[in-house]
Amino acid sequence: MHPKNPFQNNYNFEALIANHPPLKEFIFKNSYGNTTLNFADNKAVIALNTALLKTYFGINFWQIPEDNLCPPIPGRLDYLLHIADIFPQKEINLLDIGTGASLIYPILASQHFNWKCAASEVNKTSIRNAETIINKNPSLKNIDLRQQKFKNQILNGIIKTTDSFNVVVCNPPFYKNKTEAEKHNKRKVRNLQLQEEKQHNFGGLNNELWYKGGEVGFIKKMAEESVQFKQQVGWFTALVSQKENIKIVKRGINKTQPTQVKIVEMAHGNKQSRFIAWTFTQLQTTKI
Repeated sequence: MHPKNPFQNNYNFEALIANHPPLKEFIFKNSYGNTTLNFADNKAVIALNTALLKTYFGINFWQIPEDNLCPPIPGRLDYLLHIADIFPQKEINLLDIGTGASLIYPILASQHFNWKCAASEVNKTSIRNAETIINKNPSLKNIDLRQQKFKNQILNGIIKTTDSFNVVVCNPPFYKNKTEAEKHNKRKVRNLQLQEEKQHNFGGLNNELWYKGGEVGFIKKMAEESVQFKQQVGWFTALVSQKENIKIVKRGINKTQPTQVKIVEMAHGNKQSRFIAWTFTQLQTTKI
């Protein structure tokens, strides 16, 4: 985990429960005597996120539908902390592609870093939920939420001719289709030895979970479109969930002839993750 991540140590559940009492029903002591919660339970993670956002980021209202993906806040913040390492300046203009109902990247970016944020979303229900979060939190009022009207477009239709962004962030859909997503979900349930009726607790809408070609197809499409906006965006970045996809994703990005391509590894406990970043400008002071 990034050395500046405030969630490196165990959660202070007493403080979190004090700020969000509904979290208490999900807390228990495991066989080692440690206080924890069932991270496979989507309701539990939503309650935890609500408490974290209120306690650490001043967000007094945050909720998402139970069938939407519930993002792990420490990991999402880690992504942004590594992004911050790229830029020597403090004033960053960020665009989040596919912000979902949670609006998590713009929330963390604006509240933790005081960055200026715009966010896109294709699903109308998700964007309405994100709008509600903004409207009920005055500190989020400057987030620019944009509707993506075309499912086959990523940057097109979102980045305007007058826009200038330091960085684009994105958490692409993982799977190639519904069948692959359901197969993976069943395997995850089996590995965690969950009861059958709880197998849908992980959440996720169609546009959040799958895209034709999976994350490889999505990032390659994003890279193709990024060429059109190379004068308006400093760095394009995207999470890559599967390490084995890195080579093919990098090969696809290199076809667009960027000046730099970087892979940034991140570790969250036993879990390894990473993001890929590319730029079309030669920034002498830039490093990752």
